[in-house]
Amino acid sequence: MMERKPLDASAIALMLGLCVFWGLQQVAVKLALPHMGAIMQIGLRSAIAAMLVCIVIWWRGGASLTAGTLRAGMTAGTLFAIEFLCVAAGLEFTTASHMSVFLYTAPVFTVLGLHWLVPGERLGPVQWTGVLAAFAGIAVAFSGGFAEQGRDWAHMLIGDALGVMGGAFWGATTVWIRRSALSEAPPTATLLYQLGVCGVVMTGVALALGQGASVSMTGVVWASLFFQSVIIAFLSFLLWFWMLRRYLASRLTVFSFMTPLFGVGFGVLLLNDPIDARFAAGAALVMTGVVLVNIRRT
Repeated sequence: MMERKPLDASAIALMLGLCVFWGLQQVAVKLALPHMGAIMQIGLRSAIAAMLVCIVIWWRGGASLTAGTLRAGMTAGTLFAIEFLCVAAGLEFTTASHMSVFLYTAPVFTVLGLHWLVPGERLGPVQWTGVLAAFAGIAVAFSGGFAEQGRDWAHMLIGDALGVMGGAFWGATTVWIRRSALSEAPPTATLLYQLGVCGVVMTGVALALGQGASVSMTGVVWASLFFQSVIIAFLSFLLWFWMLRRYLASRLTVFSFMTPLFGVGFGVLLLNDPIDARFAAGAALVMTGVVLVNIRRT
């Protein structure tokens, strides 16, 4: 087994780039939203990326999918699809900035699931402090919506809640992969299951909701789909898996927590997302909690 090493200059540069791209994900969906529904966007991007992963598997001459991983893979793909269904539906109501923060509650749900289900993954005092800080941050961020009146804030609360649900399903996906046959499967197999099932489910739901009839293939839509499918769902995920095999996962994970900061920044700069004091304070608590739950006990 290859020994993982600390982050060097190349790894730091790559992680910064990944965080910037990941921070743009929700903004890209929002920019194309007037011309294509969010569920349709994520369904198409997943399907396109799944086909690209198939090409990589074929090019390598390997058979990544085996009968022993089918049940685990289909379950992981379903959880992955529900996560992004929550994200897509939530972006219809809330801002890209809010979604970037609430979706990244996923590590908190992950460590809670591992604590209850995986021996040796018990939380210590620091991790429990992180869990409490993260959920306190969610409450503070939500309180801004409860303090306001009007339809827009009610919609934002619905979108924010869907963002937290997306984070919960992301965490559930991670725990399932850790406990299932996928834990020993090639990364391309896990990615293909997730993208393939998500593509089928999301596109089907989008068509059932009539989003296929309201599509307008503008330049913004083409650019958004290319960015989401080729850059994010395909290249960035493969690069992430490649880095996980060569560098210490704990260092990479902590670095990835910069993503919501970029997400909020891009939302403000490109979409004029409003940021109030309560959301800013809540977001800071959430990110502090996420960092704390990922501090390894000695």
